[in-house]
Amino acid sequence: MGKKAAKSMKKFAASGQLKKTIDARRKHQQIKKKISSKKPAQDPKKGKHKQTVVREDEEEEEPTPVKGKKRMSVDEFLSGGFMDDDSDGKEDSDMADDAESGDEDDDEDFADDESFGDVDDLDEEGEAHLVELSKLAEKDPEFYKYLQENDQELLNFDPNAEDDSDNEEDQPEDEDDSMGEKQTPILTKTILRNWQNSLLKHRSLRALRKLLIAFRSAAHMNEDGQVLAWSIDNSSVYTKLITTALKYTPVILEHHAPYKSLPNGKFKPPTQTPKLKALQKMILSYFQNVIHILSQLTDDEMLKIAVSESAKIIPYIVSSRKAVKVYLKKCLEIWSSAEDSIRIAAFLAIRKLASATDESILDSVLKGTYLTFVRSSKSTTAHTLPSINLMKNSASEVFSLDPAVAYQHAFGYIRQLAIHLRNSMKVKSKEAYKQVYNWQYIHCIDFWSIVLARACDAATESEPGKENELAPLIYPLVQVSLGAIKLIFNSRSYPFHLHVIRSLLHLTRHTHTYVPISPYLLPILTSTLAPSSRPKPSTLRPLDLELQIRAPAQYLKTRIYSEGLIEEAVYLLAEWLASPAVHGSIAFPETTVPVVVMLRKSVKAAKMGSAKDLGLVKGLLERIEESARWVEQKRKGVVLAPNRLGEVREWERKLIATVEDSPLGKYVKVQRKTRERRRNLVDKARHGEDEILED
Repeated sequence: MGKKAAKSMKKFAASGQLKKTIDARRKHQQIKKKISSKKPAQDPKKGKHKQTVVREDEEEEEPTPVKGKKRMSVDEFLSGGFMDDDSDGKEDSDMADDAESGDEDDDEDFADDESFGDVDDLDEEGEAHLVELSKLAEKDPEFYKYLQENDQELLNFDPNAEDDSDNEEDQPEDEDDSMGEKQTPILTKTILRNWQNSLLKHRSLRALRKLLIAFRSAAHMNEDGQVLAWSIDNSSVYTKLITTALKYTPVILEHHAPYKSLPNGKFKPPTQTPKLKALQKMILSYFQNVIHILSQLTDDEMLKIAVSESAKIIPYIVSSRKAVKVYLKKCLEIWSSAEDSIRIAAFLAIRKLASATDESILDSVLKGTYLTFVRSSKSTTAHTLPSINLMKNSASEVFSLDPAVAYQHAFGYIRQLAIHLRNSMKVKSKEAYKQVYNWQYIHCIDFWSIVLARACDAATESEPGKENELAPLIYPLVQVSLGAIKLIFNSRSYPFHLHVIRSLLHLTRHTHTYVPISPYLLPILTSTLAPSSRPKPSTLRPLDLELQIRAPAQYLKTRIYSEGLIEEAVYLLAEWLASPAVHGSIAFPETTVPVVVMLRKSVKAAKMGSAKDLGLVKGLLERIEESARWVEQKRKGVVLAPNRLGEVREWERKLIATVEDSPLGKYVKVQRKTRERRRNLVDKARHGEDEILED
């Protein structure tokens, strides 16, 4: 029995450094062996003396030596040894240049075989690996037994497993070389299947290299001036090649160079090892080809696969700023214009980029996402509104990843909205008002309301009482929103006001922040219920207030426009009163007093109002009064005192949990379902799925 391994040796082996040390030594030996094999063998009998002997009959023909250079004899010249020396020196300098260039070469466009031909050397190290393991079994059986128990993968390595599968695809090149002409081989399903077997069974880097070379040929297949390694004459082979390269590459890279996922959802790039350094050019070349092919794919399913699978390569390319920039730009383009399922895949890729530990990448993602959203929201129609809402909700998730970084961007963009509002209030011209009264301004207010509502949601706070970094931005956003409502206050601008109020309602409902919305809804109700003149009859169709920011002139003072405004204002007022910040307050009965007084006064003054409009307002009045009595009944047992604020807050928390069971809460729930059903019917009718609309 051999000598027992020392404790330090076992600790060294357990730390995982032993395998790295063995690999590094093996790599060094291989490099020395390659360099020594390229140097010319010298005859020891001849030596240097024979090369310096010059025959007498050639003395006169000897060339004149050049100044500053070593004199060379004819035999030295004919032997050609200097050529080998120069080539070796050049090779060493090239290797040094490659090592020094580092990331600078990452952004170049790589040729087929030349860009990552040395990847094969990673597989060729297997034979030397087996020799060392066999010697280890003889020299140190104790340690060999330790490897058998703890590292079977290291012992069971088979370097020749994929040799049989590689023979077939190598044959076309050998035939071309024997004929003296180099023709582009045709890629077949058999060759592709052999590559797949090598990748699945052995995680072969040699097979991956050949697959990615073929992938580059597919990406640049129809371009002029491209030298391609493979020719593809079958559409099914083309599709299979693209799918194989996209799906297999992340698996192989994860096997050879795994990256680390952190508990907070971010990831760390894989550790720089000699193997990863050899793979880096191949990965960047493949990634550039993926970006290139994204612009060429027309099939939605293929495009979705390309976007989703390319996102898995992100941890390996974050060190290349150019690759990140180009890929982000392409994903943002797809996210803003493609079909919904592809847009979601593009957003997931953007989110993966934002999950990098490098904050500069997150800055680029946040800025690019917001600006792309703003450009896409310039005009809003019934067909573009769903896609804009999808962009709002997805982009808000990116801004919630790191609130500290997002605060800098959110502060700057909300301040920009405030500057536009201030300029419009100062100048007071038609052109100045257009800086605020436009779709982009409305969607920006709504977007930041969604962001702050998601980040500061009271129902999902991990630590109650701890304020989110974005919470201080709620107040300036509310002030900007209310200032935009007060900029122009006439019946034609009511649709704009309702848009802003919806955004503020979403914010107050999620953050439980009290926002005084009733002073901006009651004037719409009172002026519409008691107009100065009788409403004009009209055959116009109902105006969709969610698709308008300024009412068309033909709708002014019409019955159809008044009914739409009253219905929307009554619903939004009920939503505000039923929100946790209002209805969940112990002072709810007192808060509703001015609202009830104004509504009663408006109903009495509505001599020309329709029965439908008056019925909506009266129904809301009844529910408000019932809810006020409901809260009064619940707070009878509460003792109010300045030194018992903690008890009051605890009582309010319990009240918020039961708000939906109040009369006003039940009323709002029914109204939501009715509006949702009507919206679905309208969407079906718009798409021609149903021609009959029912109330």
